[in-house]
Amino acid sequence: MTVEKRKLVDRVLNFMGFEEEGPEQAPEERMPRENPDPRKKATVVNLHAQRQTRVVVAEPRSFDEAQEIAEHLKNRRPVIVNLEHVDTEIARRIVDFVSGATLALNGAQQKVGGGIFLFVPNNVDIEGKTQALERGIFPWIK
Repeated sequence: MTVEKRKLVDRVLNFMGFEEEGPEQAPEERMPRENPDPRKKATVVNLHAQRQTRVVVAEPRSFDEAQEIAEHLKNRRPVIVNLEHVDTEIARRIVDFVSGATLALNGAQQKVGGGIFLFVPNNVDIEGKTQALERGIFPWIK
């Protein structure tokens, strides 16, 4: 590799934050050195370390399914809960239970429609607010 190519590579690495360029370092000192032990490999870092997030859609029919929704939140998965086809009293109990679990896990919640709620764990942010909904089937939630 010629000196000009080394300087270009050094500048690119410096720009990307892999090397610090100090006034006391000569270009020869900044060049990567040969690895004395060829069996040792360089560490490979995955730049795309974040996994794809899976959103769970739940349509509980009874209060017994509320614990399963809380387990999804505990496993750091966002949950959309559709309570449109549930009795009002059961829906209220489910929302209260899942809201408590969300609060305990430092998550967030938002009503996104009539009887539809979004519950997210603390690794997910809810951005934006929906307009105030008319008093629907769940008048206790404002």
